[in-house]
Amino acid sequence: MRLSIVRSQQPLPPIARLALPVVSIMLGSLLVLIPVIATVPVVPSFGFLMLLGWRLLRGDLIAPWAGIPLGLFDDLFSGAPLGTGMASWTFALLVIEAIDRRVLFRDAWQDWGIAAGLIAMQLLMAWALSGLTGAIPYPYLLAPQWLCSILCYPLAVRLAAWLDRRRTGR
Repeated sequence: MRLSIVRSQQPLPPIARLALPVVSIMLGSLLVLIPVIATVPVVPSFGFLMLLGWRLLRGDLIAPWAGIPLGLFDDLFSGAPLGTGMASWTFALLVIEAIDRRVLFRDAWQDWGIAAGLIAMQLLMAWALSGLTGAIPYPYLLAPQWLCSILCYPLAVRLAAWLDRRRTGR
């Protein structure tokens, strides 16, 4: 009989297990501080991608009301009008909650489709709310950012899954 050594990790302390998803979303929101020079917006909202990744991966960890404080944190650092992130993030979490109540099982392709629609919604809401402040960009300029965000979504889910494995000690 051959014995194999399985290396298991210790789970994090309870407070760290609860805080890890929130901290990773907040760190994703802080990535907008990295200077990127572009003529059109192409950098995705990494905080929103991490929020979608955590919520679609582990629905029990992020409550629908969490979009308000996390969106406020994102608004403070992204330079968007105050309330943009709070409104769009909360709306996205409510849409996912409604989908979770209707659909029993989802696969990765369905999650990617849900994320693509919610990313488009978030970008259009930010575009509409920025128009209220006088900065009216052309809506077709959002397409590169939408495409880049959709392509970065699987990376955000992978990162959330990796952090979840570290969080639970599996």
